[in-house]
Amino acid sequence: MSGQQDFWARRKAKVELEAQADLAAVEARKLSEEHAELDELSDEALLEKLELPNPDEMAMGDDFSGFMSKSVPDRLRRRALRTLWRSNPVLANVDNLVDYGEDFTDAALAVENIQTAYQVGKGMLKHVQEMVRQEEERLNPTIVEAELGEDKLESEAEAETPINLERQAEEDALAFQTSQTGDEPDELQVECASPMPRRMKFIAKESAA
Repeated sequence: MSGQQDFWARRKAKVELEAQADLAAVEARKLSEEHAELDELSDEALLEKLELPNPDEMAMGDDFSGFMSKSVPDRLRRRALRTLWRSNPVLANVDNLVDYGEDFTDAALAVENIQTAYQVGKGMLKHVQEMVRQEEERLNPTIVEAELGEDKLESEAEAETPINLERQAEEDALAFQTSQTGDEPDELQVECASPMPRRMKFIAKESAA
């Protein structure tokens, strides 16, 4: 019995869908015929026939909903939308600060190597940490200046005492060669070689008891 009821329920739903499709086809055909008749008229005649105002003379705050009707031809609707866009500063002057102003779902249009500050499980952690750091700098400027001074001194000390490992290796190799062969280095080698760095040697002598 339940199978027979399901059959008639499906049959009824199918008939309703067919009726809706036929009705939509009739409305589409009627609308197409109306548009074909309206396309032969000028814009002024269309506005008078549809009892609509001149879209070029409309301003912000006017009602543009009449141009959104299906019976209005596309060319009149586009004229009204252009006037609406120009009359509204929010729509006319896009400042690139609007939310979702760009389509980031399309990889071809998105910014190359785009990254997000959001971290899974942590949220906008870096952004929050940067805000905390800026707030600490604002509240404790002396501490920040002291840290910057220490960093500057360390960088200057490193710049004043560079270590040239390559030159040191050449000098050591030359000294080793001289000790092995017993020959003095050529004058050219002596001129090119930089003087050996002086090394201080400390000898601790035990005092007599």
